[in-house]
Amino acid sequence: MNNHITAAPTTRKSLTLTKEGSEANGDSQKKVLARWLPEMKIPTPLDVKTEVGKYNSPQSRKQKKFWKLGNADFNTDVFDIAKDGELIVQEGNYLYNVKELVKKFGTPLELFFPFIAKDRLDDLLSIFNFYIKISRYKGKFFYHYPMKVNQNKEFILPLVGEGANLEVASYNELYLVKRMWEQENFNPKIKVLCNGPKDQKYLELIDELLRNDLKIIPIIEDLHEYELLKAFRGDVGIRIDLDVSVDSHWDKRINRFGLLPREILRLGKIKNLKILHYHVGSQIEQPKHILDTVKRAMQFYVRLQKINPSLDTLDIGGGMPIPYERTKVISVDNLVRKLIKFMVHFCESKKINHPDIICEWGRYIIAPAQISVFKVISMKNIPKGNARKWYIIDGSFMNDLLDTWAIHQMWHVVPINKLDARKFHRCWFAGLSCDTDDKYIAHGAYLLLPRLEDLPEGENLYVAFLDTGAYQDALASHHCLLSSPAKISLSSGEAKTIRRRESAEEVGKLFGW
Repeated sequence: MNNHITAAPTTRKSLTLTKEGSEANGDSQKKVLARWLPEMKIPTPLDVKTEVGKYNSPQSRKQKKFWKLGNADFNTDVFDIAKDGELIVQEGNYLYNVKELVKKFGTPLELFFPFIAKDRLDDLLSIFNFYIKISRYKGKFFYHYPMKVNQNKEFILPLVGEGANLEVASYNELYLVKRMWEQENFNPKIKVLCNGPKDQKYLELIDELLRNDLKIIPIIEDLHEYELLKAFRGDVGIRIDLDVSVDSHWDKRINRFGLLPREILRLGKIKNLKILHYHVGSQIEQPKHILDTVKRAMQFYVRLQKINPSLDTLDIGGGMPIPYERTKVISVDNLVRKLIKFMVHFCESKKINHPDIICEWGRYIIAPAQISVFKVISMKNIPKGNARKWYIIDGSFMNDLLDTWAIHQMWHVVPINKLDARKFHRCWFAGLSCDTDDKYIAHGAYLLLPRLEDLPEGENLYVAFLDTGAYQDALASHHCLLSSPAKISLSSGEAKTIRRRESAEEVGKLFGW
């Protein structure tokens, strides 16, 4: 018996099981799949005809291992390879063939999968709540999504629907919250943290939303803000500069955010102080650094709470890493277990109430929910270098994936077709602009990709950059007046256009033409 999932050609009907199988609706999806895999007829969304390869065949396992797909350690557990060597994304019983989506929508193309973001948030909430419960920790856990990571409405609302609170860093971000609050899109219990430098306009909007019954908490960044917020009637937080060094994307020499411990203590009692907040870096590489920072913060928390009994929450900020470099990173489960264990022992030893815990792991939640797809339009030889071929794509790294240039971001890159290739070129990528920095060279190493000369006549090679959901949209630009990629949201087997691909006329209008 062939143990594979067969897509029903051009149908969107619901899952069909045998009569006996239909009685297993209460089972987990995984158990149902294990029992009834040969019987299933899976609807293929968007009328895509495809067939997922044999999950347990040696060839399939070898291909997925090579490309590091189907592996939760690399955030690719929902990715698979069809029998024809094309990239598949699985949402429950829905299948998305990425190449077929490219045929429909063209390239460059950004594909957003809300279910990935929601599943990651659900998992994070479950992990924290599990260890809080079994450890008898008396504080609560709250997740706040930092809007700066990706401000697209289609990215934010699904997370709010799963229980996320919000964190904003500017007046404009808070203005979007105001619009959603006035339209009654939010649960009245939602909480909003306000970080970032605050001018008078930002502070006035915070005050307005507090009067309109939004649970909003400004975080004091400096002494000037402290003076301006003295008359604020709601709760406040304060950000501490812990002066610690961690392995992360951060300027370790100078931190311009927050107040030094001695500066905070000099303030004495702070009206309605609820939150002690810190943020020490992005992409923190070692779990020990995260835990050591929590320990340092809690030492100060005890001192601050003696002066401010209203203090009851620790906000550990962001920093949870993504495996961009295709290497295993921190285990969230193990980290949270150790964090809660420390908090219990520390609080009991200091005889203080267990504080609520907030985290703002935005990149961790949202980055894996988007992939960026480009067409390889040509190839050039590289006379000197670790790579042998330039693959020129129909997009721009400086425009569409700006972190490639800004912080030399590594990316997990896979072809969306010819995943079953056996011959490869050692490649670097070049973008479509005329700038010499518009390239991706994997820190001077190389990427193995299928050879263009092995493609059937008339067929193009397409490549997907994974984990592109964080920051790239807000940082995007129009160098050489290149158009931004189209952006498509894929949910429950349906495709929704979030952003059309810009025409030359539309891009020109941005510059007054």
